[in-house]
Amino acid sequence: MKLISTSNAPKKQVEQFLTNNQDVNKKALMQNGYVVEVKEKIEGCFILEQEAEGVYWLKQLHVTKQAAPALPILLEAILALAKEHNARSVYVHSHQPMVDVLLEALQFHPQNQSAFVDKHPREHGNWWTYNVS
Repeated sequence: MKLISTSNAPKKQVEQFLTNNQDVNKKALMQNGYVVEVKEKIEGCFILEQEAEGVYWLKQLHVTKQAAPALPILLEAILALAKEHNARSVYVHSHQPMVDVLLEALQFHPQNQSAFVDKHPREHGNWWTYNVS
């Protein structure tokens, strides 16, 4: 599994991935995103956006059904990438109960209130944070 900045990924493969996954915000992915390459094929994407110094928001995490079993490994790789960017914390907004279980297993902490969460209210789903060491 490789994480590649979308701007450095093979354009043809990115376009094919986006054609097959139309719920992904193409513009945001092209500006600030990464694609996940598995066996020389793009199987996922995400955006790791800096909100403040040391504070990042993991957005638009999307993987194909084929890559779903590797989601725990992918999240650990994303946290390693955040650490390379000198992140102190990474926030995630989850919309799915199974993702909540995974985040909890990876030692993310639920967030009801914080300066970050209060700035980005959501009506449904759960906010989580991971303190990068």
